[in-house]
This record gives sequence, structure tokens and C-alpha cells, in this order.
Amino acid sequence: MNNAFKAFKARVPIEWSPHLYITLARGIPGTRRLHRRTLEALRLGKCNRTVMRWNTPTVRGMLQQVKRLVVIETEEMFKARKKGLEEHRALRSPIVVNHPAASQ
Repeated sequence: MNNAFKAFKARVPIEWSPHLYITLARGIPGTRRLHRRTLEALRLGKCNRTVMRWNTPTVRGMLQQVKRLVVIETEEMFKARKKGLEEHRALRSPIVVNHPAASQ
């Protein structure tokens, strides 16, 4: 996931954003109690869940504590990633195969 995410970050221009989109990338078991409580305060309970938080010094300090467990995106990065996923999942035209009639 990290290599794909780094490649994705390289394509999206990074600008200051009033919102941060935070995704829990690693599991909670085995982490320190302080980190678990920080993730609870951020409302991140399960892996691959994303929450939106205001870009404030308090939130950035919390993210600094758990930076190894989460993926942080700006609003533009999040929207670009979601758009790419929608395009990937979009319906494609069906494949039509015409087989020759079997002769007996």
C-alpha cells in the first residue's frame, strides 16, 4: 500500500487544505495505550476507515503521535483518489463472443 500511495502522492499537487482526511492503515492491536487513545479521539476504530478532521495544530499534534499507523491526505488528494477508484470500478461494455456453430 505504501508504494502505491507514494506513487499516487507524486501525481497530485499538494496544497494547503482546511480539512485533512485520515485513514487508519495499520491495526490497533499491539500498539501503545497512548496511541490507542489518540486513535479513539480521532474516531478511528478499524483499519481502512477514513475520517475528515479540521487542519488544526491540535489534530496535527495527534497525527504526529500516530504517524506510523495512519495515512494523511489533503482534500484534493482524497477527491482525486476517490475519482480514480470510481473510474476503475465503472461498468465496462460487455465482452461478446460469437462461437461458430458445432457441426455434427
